[in-house]
Amino acid sequence: MSPITISKIVMYAASMLIGSTGILFTLLNRRTDKLQNKLYLAMLTIVDLNCVSEILAACNLSRAAVSPAAAMAVRVGHFSYFLPHSIVPAIFLFYVLSVCGANFSGKRKRYILLTIPALLIETIVVLNPSMNWMYYYDHNMVYHRNWGLMVIYVLSGLYIAMAIFMLLFSWKALNRKRRTALIYFFTVAILGIVVQLINYEIRTELISETIGLLGVMIAIEIEDDRIDAAMGIYNRRALNADMHAYIVSGRSLSLMCVKITNTEIIKRATGSDNSEALSKLVSEYLRSIVPRYYIYSTSPGTFMITLMDTDEKKVNDLAATISERFENPWKIGDNEIPLKVLVMAADVPNRIHSVSDAFYMADSPVPKKLDKNILTGSDLDYLLRRAAVESAITRGLEEHNFEVFYQPTYRVSDSTLHGAEALIRLHDPEMGNLFPDEFIPIAEQIGLIDDVDDYVFREVCEFIKSGIPALNLMDCINVNLSVLQCMQPAFAEHVIEVADSFGIDKTMINFEITESIAASDYSALSRAVRILKRQGFRFSMDDYGTGYSNMQSIFRLDFDIIKIDKSILWSAEKGQMGQIILDSSVRMIRQMRRKILVEGVETEHQLQMLRDLGVDFAQGYLFSKPISKRDFIELITHAKHKTS
Repeated sequence: MSPITISKIVMYAASMLIGSTGILFTLLNRRTDKLQNKLYLAMLTIVDLNCVSEILAACNLSRAAVSPAAAMAVRVGHFSYFLPHSIVPAIFLFYVLSVCGANFSGKRKRYILLTIPALLIETIVVLNPSMNWMYYYDHNMVYHRNWGLMVIYVLSGLYIAMAIFMLLFSWKALNRKRRTALIYFFTVAILGIVVQLINYEIRTELISETIGLLGVMIAIEIEDDRIDAAMGIYNRRALNADMHAYIVSGRSLSLMCVKITNTEIIKRATGSDNSEALSKLVSEYLRSIVPRYYIYSTSPGTFMITLMDTDEKKVNDLAATISERFENPWKIGDNEIPLKVLVMAADVPNRIHSVSDAFYMADSPVPKKLDKNILTGSDLDYLLRRAAVESAITRGLEEHNFEVFYQPTYRVSDSTLHGAEALIRLHDPEMGNLFPDEFIPIAEQIGLIDDVDDYVFREVCEFIKSGIPALNLMDCINVNLSVLQCMQPAFAEHVIEVADSFGIDKTMINFEITESIAASDYSALSRAVRILKRQGFRFSMDDYGTGYSNMQSIFRLDFDIIKIDKSILWSAEKGQMGQIILDSSVRMIRQMRRKILVEGVETEHQLQMLRDLGVDFAQGYLFSKPISKRDFIELITHAKHKTS
């Protein structure tokens, strides 16, 4: 063999080695179930077979003019090269479409039309032995190109052009990694094809294609960063990327959320946190009824499933199947654990309009008082409401739509003004007035609660600085603390810094902490309370009587006032048992030498009950509902003039 022939064989062998490496790696990683995986393997397999064909032709070419067997080997080699290789551009176009999230079943006629050029190419190849449209051999077995080969190059170029167009059309739907990989393939493959087209003796087509496909494998086919290794399904990052691609490309699908709602039972039943074992168990079940590449784990106990090209009945049937499985216990170790599940299903893009909407479904707390475990259609309106509230919170901070209301507190003995509680309200131009019970939990979940709490505290400081509260003989203004605010490492230092910046009397601020916070986070709270009380700030326990707690730890926090929840007052008015609870609570708190404030006072009879018990302060609609700062100033100013 000539040195040129040997160099060609070496190049083909190197190309085959690269292609075989890609095939082996893909098979070992078991990434063969998706359509894009199958198309990728098809391209690698064709390139490897092409290398064998070219090696066969190259090894016999020098003897083809004198040996009929060698001539036949050359003919078979060239024919077996062109027959599969000519459709590689078409396969690559469909690979790009698959990566970009195309809906093949939804637009079948369009994709069938795309196969027509490939059929024409194959027709030219198949008929070439008799028609010589692509290439032919002279009497010395010298290879010559013909017009058919140019037609094949043009049609292949058309496929590549369509693939490039699809890449540009779906540019925003692809992440940077996938864009780079596809551009790399285009650049390397086209460069190799052009070089070989110009000079057929420089066989760069196969080596350039295999190198390009290797780059595609590294960036697209290897999905280690998208896979939850323990469960073998996609992770949260993959859901984010895929939902973005589907929504940007306009793909219609159904999105299902499978949320286990009682994961806390695992620790009680097994004595340890086996949430990972649970997730693996449930993921194995889901993989038995849905292809693994449609399943995502967004958090322990929460799974998302993308359902392509299916109708409402199939979605509902799948939801019912999953729900029925959870009617039976799950075995973790030696324990059989009853798990509760909530299955939600929504259409994309009719109901799920954005990636954020998809994660609302995954991350939102389960609605209270839920009477069903499968939610579809209008059942999911609460998700839309939650998304709208989140936008309202963000908009409220940016556009100053929040307002602090005040509800006055009074001395029970003579009904004179004692202070007030600061209560946040949100006036959204789109949603109207929103109350804290709705937007505070959402603000905590999206990480904006610190901004909301800081707004309230600064507004109260500014009000105190105005001198109006002191002028009207108010003892203090109560400011509620959220769970997350209390747990901030530098919370006490920040509070002191803000108060000092306004130059206010710190004894005018009374922080309210709910009983549940005080009980569960005593160790974290104690430091902040000690620091702030040394600075003069006061503290109240809010909602006393609504939780179950370690009373000794709570009262060691040195509260100035204990606020008894309105439910205890209202129960006392209804029956003897309620009266006993109220009497006992008041007596115990007084023995601990704390002041007492009772919420929810609405009638004179209730107020007299509190006087008889020696309660210090009262708050409720008998005196005033929460009102704006302007109305509050008018209320207390008018009351002062009336008594003077």
